[in-house]
Amino acid sequence: TSHQHQQQLTSDAGLLGGLGGGMGIGMGMDGGGTGATNMSGMLGSPSPQPVGGGVDLMQQQQQQLFELQRQQQQQMHAMQQQMQQNSSSASAGPAAGIVPSSSEMDGAGTGAGMEPSARRARTMDTSTASATTGAAATANGDSALPRSVTKHLPLLSKSNIDGNRLRSFYDLSIDDLFRLPPIPTDEEYCARLSVPIKPKLLPRFDLAALQAARFSEIALGALANNQVALALELSNATVMCLRECVEEPIHPSCMYDVARAYFLHGLFRSYRGDMPRYFKYRRVCLTHLSQLDNVPGVESLLAAISFHDSWAYMIHNAAEDALPDIDEAIPPLPAPPQGQDRGGDADVKYGVSSNPSLIVSNPINQMWIQGPPPVFINNEAPALSRSLDALACAVRSCCDQANARFEGMAKELEAQNGGGIGGSGGGGGEEACDSGGCGKLSATGTAVMANEEELCSRNMVLSAFTLLQQHETAAAVPGGGGQGTVSKNHGHHLVVSAMDAFLEGGDEEEAGGFTDSQIQSLLSVCNTVIEHPLLLYQAGPTYHMISNAAVLLCHLLNGMHAQRGAGGEAPGEMEAALFDEVLDTYLAVRKLLSIHRRKLPVRLRCHGIPRPNLAAGTSEPGAPFIDLGETLMCGSRGCQAFVLMACSPCVAAERARSAAQKQQAAAQQEAAANGIDVGFEDISEFDRELFDIGQEFDLDDDDLLNVLSRIIAT
Repeated sequence: TSHQHQQQLTSDAGLLGGLGGGMGIGMGMDGGGTGATNMSGMLGSPSPQPVGGGVDLMQQQQQQLFELQRQQQQQMHAMQQQMQQNSSSASAGPAAGIVPSSSEMDGAGTGAGMEPSARRARTMDTSTASATTGAAATANGDSALPRSVTKHLPLLSKSNIDGNRLRSFYDLSIDDLFRLPPIPTDEEYCARLSVPIKPKLLPRFDLAALQAARFSEIALGALANNQVALALELSNATVMCLRECVEEPIHPSCMYDVARAYFLHGLFRSYRGDMPRYFKYRRVCLTHLSQLDNVPGVESLLAAISFHDSWAYMIHNAAEDALPDIDEAIPPLPAPPQGQDRGGDADVKYGVSSNPSLIVSNPINQMWIQGPPPVFINNEAPALSRSLDALACAVRSCCDQANARFEGMAKELEAQNGGGIGGSGGGGGEEACDSGGCGKLSATGTAVMANEEELCSRNMVLSAFTLLQQHETAAAVPGGGGQGTVSKNHGHHLVVSAMDAFLEGGDEEEAGGFTDSQIQSLLSVCNTVIEHPLLLYQAGPTYHMISNAAVLLCHLLNGMHAQRGAGGEAPGEMEAALFDEVLDTYLAVRKLLSIHRRKLPVRLRCHGIPRPNLAAGTSEPGAPFIDLGETLMCGSRGCQAFVLMACSPCVAAERARSAAQKQQAAAQQEAAANGIDVGFEDISEFDRELFDIGQEFDLDDDDLLNVLSRIIAT
């Protein structure tokens, strides 16, 4: 209109007059071209004006408004150009105002490019911020991130209460055992660069890598606190941050944090029973670790991988044929050249290298770390990392022995049923059998047989305890590099105590056939988890160890109860006190295990332990105090051996077969309740909405894995 045109002319005239009259009104833009208004230059230091200069003040305000409008128009024009460029590269143009997803831009065949509009609206940030807010987001590298990331970015701040709470859950559960180096803040990361820079100048890809590592930690913390919906969102934020930096070179200084993010995210997937994605992310982590020789903390991460691999080794009964085939999706790392696969005395003795890049490229370590413990044999590695790797080797060796015993029992049962195949117990020494038949040693079994004095299970546990004591002694000394008395290492002590009780020979003259030291170790394991229930979320086989310790308490209670009723005499004061103490401990730990077990997929559940029969010996003479025949046994042979330790070989083999059938029936029942197919993706106790959210976020995981597969393959 003519009135608006006159206002525009007045504004222009005021601008020229102000500049000509030395008003000092600067409408400066920042050098980065972000469109952020320099307010200090805008307001400036005005020249002396006569009192009552209302017209000049009005002209200044109009000029400021005009400049802000002009900047907003420039930003909108730039956004439209960016959207047009994205639309031209996608197979189908996105709706206006919605940034296309990475799967749409890549055209990956995961089905994510055809997701419903509701999912795009939920995951992508479509809010229209003001010009100043948009400029700040662009400067920090967050404008292109999805809403699942930007919504939870405040949780990454060290001053955020909720974020610190989630991080504490992670520290008290997963990291209580791993003790990985802390993730640097943006300021710390920028300060340690060869040419220090300001955090606001941090490249977008490096910033996304650091954010991915932080999100992976608090996602596990939320899962440990049973905040399932939040854990899924934070896990998805990890994926989106990794997707942001996957196709661009990141600075070598944050390569370790990227490797850590991939492993911790794979750990999250394994907690949900998603083993195929766990093995894929684990291998991606190995590709990054292959570039990190002589980097502080790499041994800690390798020991963490080794310990969690021992859990995968156990639940798959050491059968490589039962593992998912991921070689086509994420190819194995190329084997090191001949002559470069070992060096040093320890490497020559054990036949493997302790160099990180050679450990991860070793063909036998592509699905799980096996053979000689590579971190333990490295005398230069941190004591705590060596201790954890020694415990992982002991777990693998025990699994091999259990597999050998079950293979022998199966052959004996087959011979008694007229199968014509003879066989002995088959469980002597460290011999192991895989799914292909008895007599074939695993890589761990071969290493143990060649170096039995150093690598047998019992000596591995003793070495692990010695290294743990060395670490705690060094940490208690000022300047020793540890955390003093703050860290109690409950996770390490729990695993060491459990393995010590499992491997110690019993005493037939004692109550229940257990020695005093065994009873003390079992009570220590159970009391530790009662005091610190978050340890049930520890990575590796910790949860299974606690379940097996509770089973051994069942055997102890049954033995003490049988002796109490055998002689017809009242038990002594010491025996009665011990019985009450063990019973109280068993009831408490059984409650914790039952609650935790219900949260897990059927595939990952350990024993469902029965209640005591308080009427045993009175109304039901001869009945056991705790009927272990009612136990819902774990699918792992190593765990089944604890329940069947008092059974004959034939009975044990039959009950193991029955346990497998019951587990399969339970999985089918769970699948029917959730309305999904049976498989690793089963999720128990998730309501339908949470399950749908998880399924949608799986598409983002597949998108990331497809991009990684393409990059690694080329």
